[in-house]
Amino acid sequence: MDYFSVYVALYIVGFAALHSLLASRPAKKMARKHFGSKVDPWYPVFFSTIAVITILPLAIMLIRSPGPVLYVVPQPWIWLFFLAQLLIGIATLRAFLDAPHRFLIRAQLAKPQSPDAFALGIKGIYCWIRDPFLLSGLILIWLTPFMTENLFLVYLIASVYLFLGSLHWESRLLIQFGEDYVAYKNEVPRMIPHRNKRWKGCRSTDKR
Repeated sequence: MDYFSVYVALYIVGFAALHSLLASRPAKKMARKHFGSKVDPWYPVFFSTIAVITILPLAIMLIRSPGPVLYVVPQPWIWLFFLAQLLIGIATLRAFLDAPHRFLIRAQLAKPQSPDAFALGIKGIYCWIRDPFLLSGLILIWLTPFMTENLFLVYLIASVYLFLGSLHWESRLLIQFGEDYVAYKNEVPRMIPHRNKRWKGCRSTDKR
């Protein structure tokens, strides 16, 4: 591993630290304290903008110094990889539609039974897995139809961060939904669907 690989690794760690800080409850509480409820629709925009801006230098570094090529998927299979990534990306949008209340700032900061709290409301893909973003994120990066040494390093660190981020995200959901989420967590797997492990509320809904 050369010095460039070390720089890339350190940059990803710094990106992950900033990303986690902005996603934390204390940061959102501070934003709401200073700007009031009007920050609610704008915080996700701010969060996404910062993520894009801070990931650009990493992309530039990888373009300029990708490192030795490890493999390239030959045609026509390369187009299947791209198509699979596109379909996974589209399917990921469904996860937002199935649980939009999870991303509202006021709901994230609310405790169970408070006026701003929402019901757990499990439906769609969440009937099968607790964190569809973890699964889709891993599939998206590892289905890249080419690989270089530095890109492989980035993907390894990103995979660890996605898993740790999933743990962080779920700790917030436990605070937000309380015992309802504990019951859900005990019944539904985090990211690998299983035919015998599905949220019971979804099964009862299907029967009706």
